[in-house]
Amino acid sequence: MSKPTDGGEHLLVVVDMQEDFVRGSLATAEAQAIVQAVVDKVRSHVGPLAYTLDTHHEDYLSTSEGRHLPVVHCVKGEAGHRLIAELTLLLENAEVYEKPTFGSVALAKRIEEDPKLASVELVGVCTDICVVSNALMIKAMRPGLEVRVDAACCAGSTPERHNAALETMKSCQIEGL
Repeated sequence: MSKPTDGGEHLLVVVDMQEDFVRGSLATAEAQAIVQAVVDKVRSHVGPLAYTLDTHHEDYLSTSEGRHLPVVHCVKGEAGHRLIAELTLLLENAEVYEKPTFGSVALAKRIEEDPKLASVELVGVCTDICVVSNALMIKAMRPGLEVRVDAACCAGSTPERHNAALETMKSCQIEGL
């Protein structure tokens, strides 16, 4: 990540790198393909780290999301909810944001209230759902903040949706790497 000129902190947010998205019920080859790049990004990052966990419960199929995406995933307490093993130790001291929906309101508020932050970079899955939702929420909360998404460390629900989300974020002044 390039350093802004003001010398503030650079927050790296790892979005939903959970078993169900990488190897479980909603896994894609694209998500599996970015694992090493995300691991390398986290290892080389200097600054604070955070990650999100898509978090559902047994009643998932009766929720609005469950009716639109009827695939049970990321149920708290089940194996699919866990952060992938490759990132567990690397993120053991990171801030954790469980979220019941696509974007994390708590994460966006934390970023809004942190004057030390000069930039935020997001990586993870799915580019077209949770990555874009979090990026847009962060940009809305702190319009002047440098918000970036590393496309090589993100995977969408499909390659086409990944690319469409990157274009949407670019239109909203969220920079890509």
